[in-house]
Amino acid sequence: MVITYLIVSVAIVISLFLLRDKRLVYSLLGLFLVWQGWFTTQACLHFGTTDAVYFTYDSLGILLLVTLSIIAVPAALHSYIYIENHYEPPRSRSIYIGSLVLLIMAISAGYLSNHIAVTWIFTEITTLSASALIYHHRNKLALEGTWKYVFICAISITFIFIGILFLSLSLQHAGSDDLSFSNLLAKSKELNPVWLQMAFLFIFTGFTAKLGLVPMFTAGIDAKDTAPAPAGALMASVLMNLGFVGIFRFYIVIANTPLLHWAKLVVGIAAFLSLFVATVYMLKVKNVKRMFAYSGIEHMGIVMLGVAAGGIGYYAAILHIVLHAFVKSSLFFQYNQLYRVFQNKSITHIGNYFKYNPTGAMVLLLGFISSAAMPPSGLFVSEFLIFKSLFDAKQIFVLIAVLLLLTMIIWSFGKNIFKVLFVPAEGFDDSRVARTSPWESLSQFLLLATAVYLGLNPPPIFVQLIKESLILLPQ
Repeated sequence: MVITYLIVSVAIVISLFLLRDKRLVYSLLGLFLVWQGWFTTQACLHFGTTDAVYFTYDSLGILLLVTLSIIAVPAALHSYIYIENHYEPPRSRSIYIGSLVLLIMAISAGYLSNHIAVTWIFTEITTLSASALIYHHRNKLALEGTWKYVFICAISITFIFIGILFLSLSLQHAGSDDLSFSNLLAKSKELNPVWLQMAFLFIFTGFTAKLGLVPMFTAGIDAKDTAPAPAGALMASVLMNLGFVGIFRFYIVIANTPLLHWAKLVVGIAAFLSLFVATVYMLKVKNVKRMFAYSGIEHMGIVMLGVAAGGIGYYAAILHIVLHAFVKSSLFFQYNQLYRVFQNKSITHIGNYFKYNPTGAMVLLLGFISSAAMPPSGLFVSEFLIFKSLFDAKQIFVLIAVLLLLTMIIWSFGKNIFKVLFVPAEGFDDSRVARTSPWESLSQFLLLATAVYLGLNPPPIFVQLIKESLILLPQ
């Protein structure tokens, strides 16, 4: 089934790159969304089975695949609105839509991969497809952002490849050469610890480029800023989740070895530094899209602190990445309307948004409340559980430091958001403000409502999927 999905998806991508007719391009995009929905449904129906040797429909993969498929629909819708409002030429439109489909396909396959090398391959495909989206505007800033993204991701991919080589050396000690996660877990007690440590350091560092974590977080900031907002929404949510998958699946292997406490230390240090970096940049950022991007670094730092703390933190980490995907994508989708009104992304030149687009302004306000993890945000639940895991792990000083950093982030984030919503922009001529339909904000309200529902009243199947994702971790 996965092979069929990939073949049909690649055929759609190639067709999109070649076609120039608007109706055919949009029809193929709609066809892919139906295909994506069918594949997701089939994956759920075949839960627990292995397909084409290298893919498994496990709990974590299914959970994130469903999240991706939900977000893909408004991503396609807002891409259509974006392209039509910018009067994109046929070639530019075809490349954008084709790259968007390729990105969704690669992320989907990466979620389900049960082999570290296969995950690496699809992670590289996301780099190629995302690069085309980042360069969409074909200007100097887009070129700079694209090369920076390609350069850093090329280094990160190289790091993962070196880590895989070290992992192979570690696995040779166990008399095996199968790099599937299930075999690594089965042989975990026999792996050479020295080579395993080196493998974890390189693989972890490599995947931080996608996850948005120190040290390679810079790759995603410029990318989300320069790419069209619907593409940035995918990069700031479901693509970051792919980075988490790459790290977490290997972390499960490490957790079943004597290196668990060492790995927790590595992850914890990277997570705390990410929170610190996010705080520094959030205090001075004046670009709306970059503010959203730096907020993502903050949230991924919180997620990995939960992983490092263990216990209930494992559950909270997976809950958090799902809820964050819905919340952050909604903010990026709303950015399209914000920019249409002000024709500027500098907070200095944006203000009184409630006057010009009350519905969109409500999205920003609710998105801020959700992203800041204030009640009744679903992220409040996951962050509270992560704080509890730090307390249970007796990481009191870390917990206090994290709370201080988060206080500064929320203050800075809130100051900028309320400036955008309520304070009039200096020198802004509102005689020619573009009209926006309230219906454009519907998808964002639905995404934010989904995050609240899953956080406060999660369905039993949702809770069960998260718990089953953790079953291989030592309790």
